[in-house]
Amino acid sequence: MTSDVTTGTGQEPAALARRTGAELLRRVEDRLRSLLAAERDVWAGVDERAVVPIDALSDLIESGGKRIRPAFCITGYLAAGGDPGSPGIVAVGAALEMLHLSALVHDDVLDDSSHRRGLPTVHTRHMALHESSGWQGEPRRYGEGVAILVGDLALVYSGELMSEAPKPALPEWNKLRSEVMIGQYMDVHAAAAFSVDPRLSRLIAKIKSGRYTIHRPLVVGANAAGRSDLAPAFEEYGEAVGEAFQLRDDLLDAFGDSADTGKPTGLDFTQHKMTLLLGWAMQRDERIHALITEPGHTADEVRRRLVDTGVPADVEKHIDALVERGCKAIADAPVDRVWRGELTDMAMRVAYRKA
Repeated sequence: MTSDVTTGTGQEPAALARRTGAELLRRVEDRLRSLLAAERDVWAGVDERAVVPIDALSDLIESGGKRIRPAFCITGYLAAGGDPGSPGIVAVGAALEMLHLSALVHDDVLDDSSHRRGLPTVHTRHMALHESSGWQGEPRRYGEGVAILVGDLALVYSGELMSEAPKPALPEWNKLRSEVMIGQYMDVHAAAAFSVDPRLSRLIAKIKSGRYTIHRPLVVGANAAGRSDLAPAFEEYGEAVGEAFQLRDDLLDAFGDSADTGKPTGLDFTQHKMTLLLGWAMQRDERIHALITEPGHTADEVRRRLVDTGVPADVEKHIDALVERGCKAIADAPVDRVWRGELTDMAMRVAYRKA
């Protein structure tokens, strides 16, 4: 199949490829909802209070999200010639999204974030419930305890879903899971130390976000289709585009609109996240450290100082270079040109947040 001929359905191959991927993503959504609905039915028969963690996960599913990880996994699978009719790839995509829900709920506790996808975070909501109900103990400990358990439950469900995956996908899945946990630890540690180390900032971005978001899901999908030979090209593409994705998140946190991102802006400042953006800026202007760590300064002051350093513009250029590197890697990949084109388009969408 090539991009300059039509198929027997009268559709251009690129359009057919996207339609196939979209249909698989829809099936992933259905699988997530059906799993949680079935679990809710089981636990509702035990005790009405037992459904609370399940409902928290359902609320997150219904609140939206970009489904980036399942999308890249499915694209890797289809690019590798995988059978779109296989139920295994749907389970893999659902497992990746469920793992992401776990990471989001735990990340919100670690970052003390009040909102996610425009709604109160799990720990915030349950802290407020504790306070309004006049229950025993500390509301904060209760809210965070509930969130930890909700995130753990999502982790359990992700494992159940992956038990249906083709076996060749499992080693890469295991790498993905351990990497995101180690990356989270390194992120927490770097925030506490808050020392300027751009090399460490880039490493954290790679491990915590780039590999977890793009590189590993692509390889999981390709391996599920029996194409382990695609791993080198997908690694080069995924590491570059994944870093670009994280850098875009860093810029959005600093300069974005919470109405668009669905979460508070400036969290990286308040939580002392040593992003590459901040690391580079602090190398050029040592006063930024005090603006972030000492009381009495506003996020607007930090933003103005960041702009004055010229680092945001340099980050944009770095994103451009990373996208170019990723697209070059995929241009030589041994897959149909339709999928090379699709992966190029996906790189643009995640790096520049294009619809």
